Amino acid sequence: MTAPTNPSRPLIDRFGRRISYLRISVTDRCDFRCVYCMAEDMTFLPKKEVLSFEEIEAIAGAFIARGTTKIRLTGGEPLVRRDIMDLVRSLGARIGSGLDELTITTNGSQLARHADGLFAAGVRRINVSLDTLDADRFAAITRRGRIADVLAGIAAAQAAGLAIKINMVAMRGLNEDEIEPMMAWAHAGGMGLTLIEGMPLGEVGMDRVDAYLPLRELHDRLARRYTLTRLDKRTGGPARYVHVAETGGTLGFITPMSHNFCESCNRVRLTATGQLFLCLGQDDQVNLRDAWRDGGPAALDAALDHAMLIKPKGHDFVLDRTRPEPAVARHMSVTGG
Repeated sequence: MTAPTNPSRPLIDRFGRRISYLRISVTDRCDFRCVYCMAEDMTFLPKKEVLSFEEIEAIAGAFIARGTTKIRLTGGEPLVRRDIMDLVRSLGARIGSGLDELTITTNGSQLARHADGLFAAGVRRINVSLDTLDADRFAAITRRGRIADVLAGIAAAQAAGLAIKINMVAMRGLNEDEIEPMMAWAHAGGMGLTLIEGMPLGEVGMDRVDAYLPLRELHDRLARRYTLTRLDKRTGGPARYVHVAETGGTLGFITPMSHNFCESCNRVRLTATGQLFLCLGQDDQVNLRDAWRDGGPAALDAALDHAMLIKPKGHDFVLDRTRPEPAVARHMSVTGG
């Protein structure tokens, strides 16, 4: 029996927001160490603590049964997890049976060998994190990556038929001079570009205050040079989009710092160990791994009810010289962006 597409018990939090979007971090591991995301020397989870694919499928199924229509696989870098395509195929088989869309966010390093498989499994669009087109700067930002691998992955994904959106973290003094060239490159290649403000998550060894670039400031700067028309386009996430007349492409802005989007939040995040975080910028969480292991479907369903009762109204991100410390101790790679 397939999950109902109009469940009688949708996941609605105490602020009336319907949760239709689940982001699943399949691993906290990554083959990069991006300066805004991770410390250079990271301690990763023991593999025995990580959810099995069967457990991820069970939890995802519980969400789908209660109205979740979109799932995004994240990390870390999701494509470094062993046999990841087994999970992608299993979740992809649910598309059309309660699930509308399965997507993935990747750094692109492993994309060349997985692009065809992703499309075959039902994935139709992906986000690729790319903060620079300069090889030396790319190596500095990622601390160990090769941009040639990412560009090859993007080419393979496009050849496979996947739509691509480039995610770029905008950082003052690090890559703000590349924002317009990145937009021109992405749009010329038929890809969208979404700019993201840096967020104070985990100690990473960089000065986030100096690097913080408010996207409202950047939007105004771009609007003086380009014709930006606001779009009603929504993809289930927090981005606000504009059309750029001069390039013919779409530009998105994700602004958790300068203008939060909490009032329309429709998503929750499952970590690789089964902790359900109700907000990227808060510590409220529910242990779905223990609920499933100890009590099966009934306990898991009850845990989802509890999660809706404790989901916070929003985050409290502040980043200035009076409060330069991270808003939460965990790194972005733990929660899964």
